[in-house]
Amino acid sequence: MKILAAGFQHETNTFADTPAGYGNFLNGEGFPALCRGEEVLRLANVNLPIGGFLRAMRDVTVLPVVWAAASPSGPVTADAYERITGEILDAARSARPDAVYLDLHGAMVTEHHDDGEGELLRRLRAVVGDDVPVVASLDLHANLSEEMFAMADALVAYRTYPHVDMAETGARAAGLLARAIAGERPRVAWRRVPFLIPINAGCTDLEPAGAVYRGLVEGMSFAAGFPAADIPDCGPVVFGYGGGLAEDVDRVHEQVTSREADWAIELPDPRQAVADAIRLSSDGPVVIADTQDNPGAGGTARTTGLLKALLAADPGPAAIGLFTDPQAAAAAHAAGVGATITVALGGEPAVPGDTPVHGRFTVEHLSDGRCRFDGPMMHGNVVDLGPSACLRSGSVQIGVTTGRTQVFDRNLFRMVGIEPERQRIVVVKSSVHFRGDFAPMAAHILVAKAPGVMAADPADLVWTRLPPQVRITPAGRPAGRGPERTS
Repeated sequence: MKILAAGFQHETNTFADTPAGYGNFLNGEGFPALCRGEEVLRLANVNLPIGGFLRAMRDVTVLPVVWAAASPSGPVTADAYERITGEILDAARSARPDAVYLDLHGAMVTEHHDDGEGELLRRLRAVVGDDVPVVASLDLHANLSEEMFAMADALVAYRTYPHVDMAETGARAAGLLARAIAGERPRVAWRRVPFLIPINAGCTDLEPAGAVYRGLVEGMSFAAGFPAADIPDCGPVVFGYGGGLAEDVDRVHEQVTSREADWAIELPDPRQAVADAIRLSSDGPVVIADTQDNPGAGGTARTTGLLKALLAADPGPAAIGLFTDPQAAAAAHAAGVGATITVALGGEPAVPGDTPVHGRFTVEHLSDGRCRFDGPMMHGNVVDLGPSACLRSGSVQIGVTTGRTQVFDRNLFRMVGIEPERQRIVVVKSSVHFRGDFAPMAAHILVAKAPGVMAADPADLVWTRLPPQVRITPAGRPAGRGPERTS
């Protein structure tokens, strides 16, 4: 028994300007760097779907091909897509596997295909034939297509956001593949939800998302969709594999749609969020999510709205990060610790009015940018963000890196010399994933709506390709997302 295993992940924001090229996948940008062959087996101890799959299949011959991921951005270039999918397809032709496992995202758009995963599955099926089982694990934010369901024997998505169950999902995929190898090919039942769900509303630590995911029975998934891909298949889908699950799919679909208004959100602007954080910080550290500049959803980690609000308030010990600014990082390394440098920090040209912060900053710490994640998100992963630094202006410490990543883990701040637990306010360029490691230290959590590339509310985007029956934001009165007390 030979099982071919490969991974190719990208969450595509079609409203973002920066594409994902082959070099982005080589680096990984917060994910593991691209690896091939036996190198893939090293991911067995990382909290990723491929890791959970490999651990579950220790007693089976697994043929690892390639694993590649890049930080969310604009569409994947045709060159990167063809090179990585080509490796997978070539391996399938030569190895003639008995079964295939793919670690996919489910929301990949390329320069030449709206449905990156569906196209890969279609090509793979043409190579291996109809009798070879093909199973894939997916991100909770997958935008599923009819072709994905038609080409795969089974699909399974994460059930947590933050995605702390990635390895667990890979293990569930292994179970589905084992059943398919044994001859069990269950039928799929699936239904689309007729509105887009803002990403912050999908956090499974909160309601109504928590109740929906707690109600999923074995064999079921709820992909909430990635609401920044202007393609016909964008949006949430409830699905399941196995006899009798059609009624459960209908039940969960009704649970989601009957509370449509509860999925809508309303968020404070930067000044209000900082003012609220100052007021609440007597209880302990307050974490603010700079959700619209989340690199994990296509943000560039360069917008300055919350930085300007922090600098204006000068609130006492405060930190913000991580800014992707190679020029500022290089200037800090050239000057050395203790020096004062004059730079124009950040600023995103694609966001109207988002200008750099011009000023003098003290270099407090320098780093080579290498960091291991010890929190639950991708636990065990090691990233290399290149020359990095901590700059200070007044009472505010600013983490600056050369490479780009979402702030999953407190170690990313520690890497640049910032101790998050000692801060009054910590601003993270993230939407939800930060909660996995930051919630335990936070007295309160706020989510702020500063100008950025990733719209917190899909209604703020100009959509042209969604089917007319899909509402671009949940109908009803938005729920105010105020401070959340975590301890």
